Amino acid sequence: MNIVDSSLWIEYFLENDIDQSVIDTIKDTDNLYVPVICLYEVYKKFLSIGDSEKANIAVAIMQNADVVGINPQLAVLAAQLGKQHKLPMADSIIYATAVLWNTELYTQDQHFENLEQVHYFSKQKNN
Repeated sequence: MNIVDSSLWIEYFLENDIDQSVIDTIKDTDNLYVPVICLYEVYKKFLSIGDSEKANIAVAIMQNADVVGINPQLAVLAAQLGKQHKLPMADSIIYATAVLWNTELYTQDQHFENLEQVHYFSKQKNN
């Protein structure tokens, strides 16, 4: 099982250049968890750029995978990992989800770059 961070979901839906392994991971919904906070972040991003249609489409596609909610165990672990690694709240929840469910996390968010269970991809520069 894998998790794709909001940053890469957004790049995917914007049709930006991302690594093929990320695309393959996103399309393999049978082996994909989506932290509920990623739904929030992706939906909010597209609303903020004025594209409510893409926001709705993105969230519908993301829900083809197994959406993971926040429970007390995850909240406590997220707080611990957030403090330990100096992660913002949303990133703490996403990383804690990967740790708790023993999955790999795909991301281009630098907060995760050197953490275990993380496949970090640097953001592609647009020419």
